[in-house]
Amino acid sequence: MQTAQRIRLELENEIVDGRLLPGAKLDPEELASRYGCSRTPVREALQALEASGLLRVQSKRGTFVTELSAEELMERFEVMAEIEALCASLACRRALPESIDRIERAMQGCEAAAARGDLDAYYGENTEFHRAIYAASGNHFLAAEAGRLQAILQPYRRRQLGAPGRMLRSLDEHRRIFDAIRSGQEVSARQRMHDHVLVQGERFRDLLAILGNLKA
Repeated sequence: MQTAQRIRLELENEIVDGRLLPGAKLDPEELASRYGCSRTPVREALQALEASGLLRVQSKRGTFVTELSAEELMERFEVMAEIEALCASLACRRALPESIDRIERAMQGCEAAAARGDLDAYYGENTEFHRAIYAASGNHFLAAEAGRLQAILQPYRRRQLGAPGRMLRSLDEHRRIFDAIRSGQEVSARQRMHDHVLVQGERFRDLLAILGNLKA
């Protein structure tokens, strides 16, 4: 693996996992020292992350982990809800038995993590649950676009799970989505996934409050 690709993947994981929070500044010289390389592969990695939407470059200020405004967050969650709803709908028609098994294993992983109260483990299984449904859609382009937007929103979705009671509600929603996909209930699967992903009303205010507390 080339140095630039390795740096990009490691930084992407840190952003997605919440180790690099929205608004964090990245110093190319510090990164070059950290990875023991010149600034060229660091610059290439940062450019790739900027192109994916995970970083923003501000003239004369530097490079920052993308920090979305309330309006930008709402817009992206609206699009994400539609994309994931389509994935669930197509999965009802196209999912192979092994695809259903993968979704079920991820859901069982969510159940085990929730029973332990392990938020980090739950989020990992939650990510796999959604990716399994993307793959089950049978549409590679759609799955790739869903994965790209998921990566941008993951830091926010992860924080949202920290709201009181949200993890257990998320698990219940997963069960309902899985039941609809497994039984081929396309309309129900689409609606349940849409409602699961879309952040609105009290859930959106909870998310903004959590993000505000992180900055305080």
